[in-house]
Amino acid sequence: MSRVSTVAVALFTAACALLPAGAAHSADVVRVYEGGDGICAHHSVLGAITRGFRHQVAHVPNLPNVDIVDFYGIYQQRYLPETPKWPIARLYCAATVQLTDGQQRPVWYMIEYGQGFAGIGDNVEFCVSGFDRWHAYNGNCRVLR
Repeated sequence: MSRVSTVAVALFTAACALLPAGAAHSADVVRVYEGGDGICAHHSVLGAITRGFRHQVAHVPNLPNVDIVDFYGIYQQRYLPETPKWPIARLYCAATVQLTDGQQRPVWYMIEYGQGFAGIGDNVEFCVSGFDRWHAYNGNCRVLR
């Protein structure tokens, strides 16, 4: 039986060597992102924004101590697929957030695919209007619009 298994492994290895270099193998993670509001409204994306906003108002001086209660009117603004010139796919979204003080403010956010910690998962950058005290996203969150 060991001779048969050795031959089977050799044949499998030879077959894999014939595959093109860019082909996806069964062990590779392949993610398919549908454009649309589904990803913009995904609970993991909205959770990342809520947690990041909580951290921001707790650590940036002179910001009101409020939290995000809910998201409304979530929509996709644009999608930039990966290209040889721009190797990171980005999805730009917008919504309105309800804050604990009763105010509603626009929020813009960007999802960068495959740019999470150590390249695992996705990165979410966001900007709530009026809360970019240090103008990290330029005036009135222009970078994420």
